Amino acid sequence: METVETDVLVVGSGPAGAATALALSTYGVSNVMVTRYGSLADTPRAHITNQRTMEVLRDLGVEDQVTAQATPQPLMGNTVFCTSLAGEELGRLRSWGNDPLVQAAHELASPSRMCDMPQHLMEPVLVNAAVSRGTALRFHTEYLSHEQSDDGVTALVEDRLRGDTYRVRARYLVGADGGRSRVVENAGLPTVGRMGVAGSLNIVFEADLAHLTAHRPSTLYWVLAPGATVGGIGAGLVRCVRPWTEWMVVWGYDLEAGPPDLTEEFARSVVHRLLGDDTIPVRITSTSAWTVNHLYAETYTDRRVLCAGDAVHRHPPSNGLGSNTSIQDAYNLAWKLKLVLDGTAAPALLDTYSAERAPVGRQIVERANRSIGETAPVFEALGVLATSDTEQMWRNVDARKAATPEGAKQRQGLREAIAAKVYEFNAHGVEMNQRYVSDAIVPDGTPDPGFGRDPELYHQPSTRPGAKLPHAWVVRGRERLSTLDLGGHGRFTLFTGIGGDCWEEAAEAARKALGIELVTVSIGPGQEYEDPYGDWARLREIGDCGALMTRPDNHIGFRHPEMSPRAGELLIGALRKILGHG
Repeated sequence: METVETDVLVVGSGPAGAATALALSTYGVSNVMVTRYGSLADTPRAHITNQRTMEVLRDLGVEDQVTAQATPQPLMGNTVFCTSLAGEELGRLRSWGNDPLVQAAHELASPSRMCDMPQHLMEPVLVNAAVSRGTALRFHTEYLSHEQSDDGVTALVEDRLRGDTYRVRARYLVGADGGRSRVVENAGLPTVGRMGVAGSLNIVFEADLAHLTAHRPSTLYWVLAPGATVGGIGAGLVRCVRPWTEWMVVWGYDLEAGPPDLTEEFARSVVHRLLGDDTIPVRITSTSAWTVNHLYAETYTDRRVLCAGDAVHRHPPSNGLGSNTSIQDAYNLAWKLKLVLDGTAAPALLDTYSAERAPVGRQIVERANRSIGETAPVFEALGVLATSDTEQMWRNVDARKAATPEGAKQRQGLREAIAAKVYEFNAHGVEMNQRYVSDAIVPDGTPDPGFGRDPELYHQPSTRPGAKLPHAWVVRGRERLSTLDLGGHGRFTLFTGIGGDCWEEAAEAARKALGIELVTVSIGPGQEYEDPYGDWARLREIGDCGALMTRPDNHIGFRHPEMSPRAGELLIGALRKILGHG
């Protein structure tokens, strides 16, 4: 039987698999990516791309390609609640960073802007870049099973074109094979929750809806109509794929009754029901049935098998967290694999992948499912849930227009219910506040300050070890760069400032002692980088002569507030701990 050899076998070519392959190839790691399918995603699927993911793509050199194809942030943000697109509008919520106050927070938080990048456009960007940098991609190749030994993993795969099987021998296997992951099943990873919480339909279609949407541009138009609370994701949804001609409807179905027969006639009837105008020409391009899931893995690894993406966190699309978390899983894992494979780090470093990412996976599964339930108060405020009689439902909806105390109370209740959906559509903290705790983070002995504001809604930058390096604009001559641009790139980075010579000497000693790639960055007047706005001085939480060391993923691994005669000892000790050498 034929055997293919590589350092890393990546199973799956979705956001998690493609991002893993891209990062590995960027770092010079040999990898093979297999997918059972004959092409990449052909439907929009995931689409919201948040700031942290755009920062990852920036570091991997593909941010500009994504920005060029994506729907920009200003066209995403008037989340509309209505009886149908052509019917009554019930309210709007400024979303995805488009509220003026939230927009300011976005500008301060990151050099990157969030956008709407449908999966069928995102995957080719990731995969093409991965292949151009060295990934060996095999379509029509289905993972069947694997066996582990002390020095590697042997996977059995099937060539679905030829019909035969062969082996792939790798030092590590990454299971990124989606919500029905065979890798997770074969690895026996423990999971919490259940699949199949509710049933949903996706109907992708083409129609010119500019007259209904361009004046209130949005990614999401929520339809509150009879039947919208059955299954699904809390309400009927008309999602903009490409303004204003490509769309997707999401509609629920009763799981016990099973999915309906998705004929073109049925699909068109659902689309027209949500549009509220049967005269609009519609071309159905695809239909599919799926289930809302509420499940996460407690651990992501089994020795040399490491899993990522929807394989280990399965949830509805609420909050737009799925592909973002998947790409961020890959970014966390790839540099660790690189350093273990080249001998710089001990295998123990890979244990920190699950320690750091599994809590994030659990958080986003719980958040996304909670967001579905938070739609019910909107229906309750309208009186839609109070009766099963359709005509009475519409009378209840109309009652909000009455010049009565009851009408005023209903209007206030509706405003409050829509405003509460901010936890789904503006959860900046959920997107940006990940603070890792693991053996790849060196505590600095300071007490955890926690979060001063709601950690789901508000991003709160910190240089506490485990947090992401804060973004600040600095300059080098005429060039403006983010502090995030100075870190990353698959290497460790030591940040210091005026009087931090001892840390620069410590970095040189660490490079010689450990053979690692560690660059130094000095920020301040007369240094290589200057801080003209004073933003870095406000954010760094150390003195000019202190030190922050970021890992290759731009999370802070070590912090010291000032200069130290023991700088070399402290820095080398911290790096040895991060690298799993004790």
